[in-house]
Amino acid sequence: EDQLVETGGGSVQPGGSLRLSCEATRLNYCLAWFRQVPGNEREAVASIYTDNGPKKGTTAYADSVKGRFTVSLDNAKNTVTLQMDSLRAEDTGLYVCATGGLYNGVCRLRSSQYRVWGRGTQVTVAS
Repeated sequence: EDQLVETGGGSVQPGGSLRLSCEATRLNYCLAWFRQVPGNEREAVASIYTDNGPKKGTTAYADSVKGRFTVSLDNAKNTVTLQMDSLRAEDTGLYVCATGGLYNGVCRLRSSQYRVWGRGTQVTVAS
């Protein structure tokens, strides 16, 4: 079975940093990170191309995290990391990674594009 396992969550103060990892048994064309909070719509925060084509490693970010979050790929380990800096209270949530195929040749920040999901790791940012 295809599986994704997230690690690295925890509790930090505002302005702090966390580094999350998503280890996959098998990568697809796209991997994305989402976060969810009870009562709120799931939000896509970042994506990365994980195929071996020319777009490998290309990333996209939600406006809310640009300049603070960085996604990177270690293809040999089938692992994607999410480095989160300058964390804010509103970054709190369950962070989930997911893999999926291309949509018209593009890795988009849309939940419906992704087929295999991890269980998530909790991030809490508070004083």
